[in-house]
Amino acid sequence: MAHVLSDFPSLTAPSDNLLLFEQVAKDIETQGFSIRPGALPPHIADALLHQQLRLNNAKYQGAGIGRGDARINNSFVRTDAICWITGSTDAGRLWLEWANELKNYLNQRLFLGLFSFESHFALYPPGAFYKRHLDSFKGNTNRIISLVTYLNSNWSNTDGGELVLYQDNTDQEGIRVVPLMGTLAIFLSEEFPHEVLPAHRDRYSVAGWFRVNASVADRVDPPR
Repeated sequence: MAHVLSDFPSLTAPSDNLLLFEQVAKDIETQGFSIRPGALPPHIADALLHQQLRLNNAKYQGAGIGRGDARINNSFVRTDAICWITGSTDAGRLWLEWANELKNYLNQRLFLGLFSFESHFALYPPGAFYKRHLDSFKGNTNRIISLVTYLNSNWSNTDGGELVLYQDNTDQEGIRVVPLMGTLAIFLSEEFPHEVLPAHRDRYSVAGWFRVNASVADRVDPPR
């Protein structure tokens, strides 16, 4: 599932991404998260949406909690469906190459040691949700930065489905992110609890995680 981004050995971001990447780096450095409405290049967002709309139900799987042998389905916590992105399509390659450019920039700018990236399409049909959670628990040293982008045109405030990003475990209000086309939400995986509120129409998105290399001799990380 994870895609090792060193397969795409770009050392600097193209000039049209530099401003965005610097804004994201500054946000992460100063507050640990970055919310950038409509910031994903439109040709990538359009390609991802077209691919997701072509997915049939057989390619989705019920989203689970945990990884490998510890993975379980828990409809009390989450009810979305996912399809992993492998880079076997033009849209997948565009997305992974862009993510690689961002990874390299963040490594150069913030010295994070990011090594690999995994991501999937997520479909939230009407009523689907993902309750408050962390993408990585402190000390696990696997997922370092979470990255979400949205693929919904003409989304209104009455459609629901907002991402709510909480500052810490005591925060009960949070920051709401409307899942509008091309909006990016990027945050430190261990630091920010978050949830997805129920949507009232089909909600399309891509979720991804930058990881460090936590493999050891007898265990590949992440587990396949």
